[in-house]
Amino acid sequence: QVQLVESGGGLVQPGGSLRLSCTVSGFALNAFHIGWFRQAPGKEREGISCMSSVDGTTYYEDSVKGRFTISKNNAKNTGYLQMNNLQPEDTGVYYCAVGSIVAGDPTLYQFWGRGTQVTVSS
Repeated sequence: QVQLVESGGGLVQPGGSLRLSCTVSGFALNAFHIGWFRQAPGKEREGISCMSSVDGTTYYEDSVKGRFTISKNNAKNTGYLQMNNLQPEDTGVYYCAVGSIVAGDPTLYQFWGRGTQVTVSS
């Protein structure tokens, strides 16, 4: 059974950091590209970052470049999103997903976690 579980979300003050984890089971993480997505209140889900399973190339949405870092540990079958210098506009539910195409378009990903809430507020 394919399963993705996100963890690491929470409440953080502006300027703070969080590290999200995405633990997968039922398949090998290195067989798929991994992406992280964010859905802010009242907005559509948007791609934040993704990583190619072929060569490890990473991509970032402009608003998170220089602040967020995507990574993974294939041995642990876990992906990560390190988020630094968080700002209130980063608030939302964060999802990880895997798919056969590395892209920022959420419709191109086949398997999803249920999400973890990140709230940035003073």
